[in-house]
Amino acid sequence: MAVDDHTRASRRTSHERNLTGPEAPAASRPSSSSVRALGRHLTAGGTTGNERLTAVTGIVLLVLLAALGVTILRIRPLLSEHMFLGILLIGPVALKMASTGYRFVRYYTSNPRYLRKGAPPAILRMIAPIVVASTVVVFASGVALLLLGPSSRGSLLLIHKASFIVWIAATAIHVLGHLSDLPRALKTKREIQPALDGYGTGRAGRVLSLSGALVTGLVLAVLYVPQFGPWLHAHH
Repeated sequence: MAVDDHTRASRRTSHERNLTGPEAPAASRPSSSSVRALGRHLTAGGTTGNERLTAVTGIVLLVLLAALGVTILRIRPLLSEHMFLGILLIGPVALKMASTGYRFVRYYTSNPRYLRKGAPPAILRMIAPIVVASTVVVFASGVALLLLGPSSRGSLLLIHKASFIVWIAATAIHVLGHLSDLPRALKTKREIQPALDGYGTGRAGRVLSLSGALVTGLVLAVLYVPQFGPWLHAHH
């Protein structure tokens, strides 16, 4: 009996040593396959997920652009708000360009799902380069004006205003062309056309993407607040 008890105690000690040995931390670390699976969960959704991300980001942009439009109509008393919203928009605008650019690349690289989804109407494909180019110019010129200060007024301010006019016109056509797609893209009863790889719909990834874009824009706007002073002083 004493021998059996000693043997069982030795086995328990050996088992405990194995649990606390070098293999235990390795077992507790997430495997590369689980990390890949998490990434697939966040980016799943296929064409439907891409469409929903684009649509929701577009709605957020419409709200922010409406607020920006108010500041343009009353630019003198709302100059600081105009500059703050302009910087805040950078995050959502970048996300919108990324989501539409992803669809563009996947379609023209002959991805089967995006080929089945089809291309946007011809008129929207024609104005897409104008939307992208004017977006880059209007925001780049706005940031440049903010950083260089009132002394940069002149040709740079003219470029900012002219590119904004082109941008708002092209964006209006773009929005009107996609209005009919919004109800289908935002349907919430169930995920239409879920991902075929079994990794879900990627809703968490879309929420994180949009939240990250808004937070990024907000952080940039707060960081640029000290640059508002010279413009406000010159304006008054």
